[in-house]
Amino acid sequence: MSQVSVYQAELSMRSGIGPMQADECQIDPVVFKAFVYALLAWHRRTSHAVMAALSEGFVATVLVLAERAGIEVNWQSAGFAEDGGLKDVLVPTATDSAEAAWAALQQKSRELGRFMAI
Repeated sequence: MSQVSVYQAELSMRSGIGPMQADECQIDPVVFKAFVYALLAWHRRTSHAVMAALSEGFVATVLVLAERAGIEVNWQSAGFAEDGGLKDVLVPTATDSAEAAWAALQQKSRELGRFMAI
């Protein structure tokens, strides 16, 4: 939950994730959807390799939660043009292309989903 606070502050917006009670928290899907899109856009713009690496696990976890909440993630809204190219974003790391980094994030999200309760 501390990570949620960090990214709410970074994005200057609420996440829609409520307080933890009995190892569960309620999610407001409307607020959370806006948070998910803003987080993905922020992560996509992050050009510092260390920041990208530090945020990757949180972003992947949020993607799993979004899927579980029935939120369809629009990858174009997060920085991909219709043709799969980039639009006004920086490459997140010096060694990976943006597309490869994005594919790795999606894969990490799928892997985490197997370990999270439904």
